[in-house]
Amino acid sequence: MFQSFEQARRYVDEYNIDVIDLKFCDLWGRWHHLTVPASQFTPELMKKGIGFDGSAVGLKSVKAGDMVLIPDLSTATHDPFWEASTLSFICTTYEADTHAIFANDPRNLAIRAEEYMKTTGIADESKWGPEFEFYIFDSISFDNGVNRASYNISCREADWNSGQDGHGHYIPLHGGYHAIPPKDQLYNLRTEICLHLEKMGVPVKYHHHEVGGPGQSEIETPMMGLVAAGDATMLIKYVTKMTARKYGQTVTFMPKPLYGEAGSGMHFHQHLFKNGKNVFYDKSGYGCLSREALYYIGGLLTHGPALLAITNPSTNSYRRLVPGFEAPVNAFFSLGNRSAAVRIPKYANTPDSARIEFRPPDATCNIYLALAAQLLAGLDGIQRKIDPTEAGFGPIDQNVFAWSDEERAKIKPLPFSLNLALEALEADHEFLLAGDVFSEELIKQWIDYKREQEYYPVRNRPHPYEMSLYFDA
Repeated sequence: MFQSFEQARRYVDEYNIDVIDLKFCDLWGRWHHLTVPASQFTPELMKKGIGFDGSAVGLKSVKAGDMVLIPDLSTATHDPFWEASTLSFICTTYEADTHAIFANDPRNLAIRAEEYMKTTGIADESKWGPEFEFYIFDSISFDNGVNRASYNISCREADWNSGQDGHGHYIPLHGGYHAIPPKDQLYNLRTEICLHLEKMGVPVKYHHHEVGGPGQSEIETPMMGLVAAGDATMLIKYVTKMTARKYGQTVTFMPKPLYGEAGSGMHFHQHLFKNGKNVFYDKSGYGCLSREALYYIGGLLTHGPALLAITNPSTNSYRRLVPGFEAPVNAFFSLGNRSAAVRIPKYANTPDSARIEFRPPDATCNIYLALAAQLLAGLDGIQRKIDPTEAGFGPIDQNVFAWSDEERAKIKPLPFSLNLALEALEADHEFLLAGDVFSEELIKQWIDYKREQEYYPVRNRPHPYEMSLYFDA
């Protein structure tokens, strides 16, 4: 939005901005913020920044946690959810003592990934189009203790409410895809979300009700640059949750909030450009894809098990990645097949649009790390000329769920638990170290935290369903 501090300061004065909100991302993909009065938005702030404790959000160790935030002026936007007139910035994090950019900040790491891409000579621009699937519920309650474990979800659209509300317009299990009002009771809310996003500089292609009957929705944006896609993702998650809260509802991006219902993924459309030309396009290629695009697919699928530790980094991720739904469980590519890990959209067949879609990821990822990791895996495939067909990844243009068990066994599987994905990342992460984008230290920190703070605590707890199965053993 701004190219200079002077331009930003004039805007603050002209539009009577009351406060400046500074947002930044922790290692695990969640936003935090710090707010200053508009009077403190000075050249000194832009030079020295605002101090914060990086150890509290996973960025630094406790013994050396001091860091500073400096707003990225280009990211300015009005925050519509504050009573005071608020100008919001996404921040760059710096070391407090040396004022060097902090290498392991997720957003800085994503910037570094694109810089590395340019040094390879393969491309000078990458474009991304994450898809945003989420559930809108009326309420959620949960409780976990030594002697109890429970959750309860309420949604006005669900057919489990038919005996209470009596209006008759409910959405059955798996019946929500492009549902129309009066069954779709969330269209006004989604529209308000999208209007907020457009005003905040995030373009929207469309929104609609998704497959999940009780409140599943989707928003899509046009293709955009890697860091821009990361910033847009953070804004979309923030705006959806804040808009829903305004109306007493709640949003979740977790992959599998409902048993037996469609999960929520975050499919990543992606392609590379050089000198304005789509590197992925070849009119005569499979799915109109170039040799480089196929090598890129080879890299994604070769490193797929390790990638999932970053793109699907929650225990809940693997409750979505199960057979029988559209979520992919096998490492293969295909033209138009939605059960493939890499899908080539049939409608993306022009010099500008030809691209691929990586379908396993979900929104529990840190968006900046997920974007960077996919780019590095694809670039590694191009550099090593990994032919996906020779590597055993297809193409498979059939419904693999209709195959026999013996036929499906020939396809390479993706991890079916967080721990398996973390083990794959331990064994295969050299591709992430290219260009010093990721570091061994960061990868180890990621694996240790995910295993000790998420995987084991879930694994070690009795599951409520186990009481039904085994209490009378």
